[in-house]
Amino acid sequence: MRLYTKTGDKGQTSLIGGRVGKDDIRVEAYGTIDELNSFVGLAQAEAAKHESLQEMAGCLLDIQHELFDCGSDLAYAKVGVPYKMNGEPAVRMEEWIDRYIVEAPELTRFILPGGSALSSMLHVCRTVCRRAERRVVTLSGEHVINQDVLIYLNRLSDYFFAAARVANYNLGVPDTEYVRSAEVFRKGKAKTKGTSEEKG
Repeated sequence: MRLYTKTGDKGQTSLIGGRVGKDDIRVEAYGTIDELNSFVGLAQAEAAKHESLQEMAGCLLDIQHELFDCGSDLAYAKVGVPYKMNGEPAVRMEEWIDRYIVEAPELTRFILPGGSALSSMLHVCRTVCRRAERRVVTLSGEHVINQDVLIYLNRLSDYFFAAARVANYNLGVPDTEYVRSAEVFRKGKAKTKGTSEEKG
């Protein structure tokens, strides 16, 4: 099997149902999801090193498979092809997030991405996931897409934030509070997101 085909030497690539430029918004959308999947793989490998984070490592592996499904669905240029992604993974993701929120200490201020190596990787995943979501939103404004992909990515960025905090907690590394942050979360009312990125 050859890794190179030379069919893209003129700046085009194949979709399921046609060929487009490599800078086409559809390619940009599923390409960003592929980028995210690579970072998730890095985080999964790091989580697997720690006995207390084996369950998280398993969750991250599940996410990798689901991201591949998301990218596959977005690669369809034809309408009416059966999709791989449905609404169940997003519902399950909410259950994971709810568990993580209880496990990690309550937030009162914004925090900086970082702490342990794993937490830092998960924050990278979070920000790349947000970019992937933005690309998919743009794509959905021009073409019919599987809306479950968009919902999944929105839940997934929340998951990465919650997982990053749990990773720090399990590894005994405190979150770093943003020094100029006021107490923006009331006790018992802290949301899943405590960075300065857009909320949603």
